[in-house]
Amino acid sequence: MSRFKELQKNLFGGGTSNARQFGMIFTLLAIIVFFQVKTDGLTLTSGNLIALTQQYAYISILSIGMLMVIVAGHIDLSVGSVAAFTGIIVAKAITEHDVPWPLGILLGLVVGAAIGAWQGFWVAYVGVPAFIVTLAGMLLFRGGNQYIGDASTVPVPEGFREIGSGYLPEFGPNTGYNNWTLILGLLACLAVIWRELRARQVRQQMVGAEPSPLWIAILRMALMVAVIVFATLRFAGGRVGTSFPISGIILAVLVIAYSFYTRNTSGGRHIYAVGGNSRAAELSGVKLRRVNFYVMMNMSVLAALAGMIFVARSAASGPQDGNGWELDAIAAVFIGGAAVAGGLGTISGAIVGGLVMAVLNNGLQLIGTGSDKVQIIKGLFLLGAVALDVYNKKQGKFSIVGALTKPFRRDEPVTPAAAPVVERVADDKTPASN
Repeated sequence: MSRFKELQKNLFGGGTSNARQFGMIFTLLAIIVFFQVKTDGLTLTSGNLIALTQQYAYISILSIGMLMVIVAGHIDLSVGSVAAFTGIIVAKAITEHDVPWPLGILLGLVVGAAIGAWQGFWVAYVGVPAFIVTLAGMLLFRGGNQYIGDASTVPVPEGFREIGSGYLPEFGPNTGYNNWTLILGLLACLAVIWRELRARQVRQQMVGAEPSPLWIAILRMALMVAVIVFATLRFAGGRVGTSFPISGIILAVLVIAYSFYTRNTSGGRHIYAVGGNSRAAELSGVKLRRVNFYVMMNMSVLAALAGMIFVARSAASGPQDGNGWELDAIAAVFIGGAAVAGGLGTISGAIVGGLVMAVLNNGLQLIGTGSDKVQIIKGLFLLGAVALDVYNKKQGKFSIVGALTKPFRRDEPVTPAAAPVVERVADDKTPASN
């Protein structure tokens, strides 16, 4: 096999990687380069990257929960209203009832869990489609936000604002950078190297498994480390008083935790099994009601967290909070590679999709594009991503690289992707690919 084919197979679409997600990464890079040129270098400045993280962290948090809902074969239209409803309750509790802001955050999470349990009950145990339940929830909790807040703005105290507009603090000697951000970047580089080496070791120990060539593993690590180093220096080198945002830390922790859950636990595998073939999953011992209840409840908890982060950054809760958030979250998930029919998608893919939407939106604003044109472009982008998913399914594959190189390949026949076989999912110990 030539080195080009090895690179295509192992770096773009082999192993646990999904080539379509790499296609979205290339799309993200192309968008960044385009707007970097069009804005005379404003896109990748420290100030813009920090602001971009703060402005769109809540959408990425929503996309994590929405990914799990869509993978399970459902949809949630209520997340924006749930976020707004939680935000006004927490703001009122802290401002008017003297609840300490840490307890206010806990209260918000409890409210989100209660709402999720309510909606999960109707979906999982009554059998009402999630589309209808969450459409009703969108109306119910939007009205609740305006009723409780009397359609007015409620401010929040300084301490609470840290989760939405705070940064990693300064410490140690004056290096010209924020030292905590530098340490965070170093840990991220070490984690990437450890994960790559660990994956190679595991594949070497598996019978019949062949790890990718060492030079490809080194190239993959070098590319990822280079991106992390660049981002670290940008975030750490902003104006004095700024650094990596606290909301970005919260998002990173959630990405790591949910990636581990969906890839390495039986509960995560059950969600994919239900979305892939609910009948087969049930016959294999998966408790459908429990899975459906969990994904709906989890979504509302994350919506509550996103709502509180937005309120903290805005310094107040208002009646228009959360408008259209569900559409941005759904778009991020589909652009990131999730299948419309469920059963396919990853946390990392949803985050990449969210970054695509965030950079696109930010770049269009920087070049002065009107809000009407921004909506048109975002709509066309979403339509193109879903159309690509449909096309790939008809071709029996999910690889954008395979689709692009198909006319030039004569020695490698295309074989349809095998249908997933669920065998006692509850007892399976093989990690699901993400």
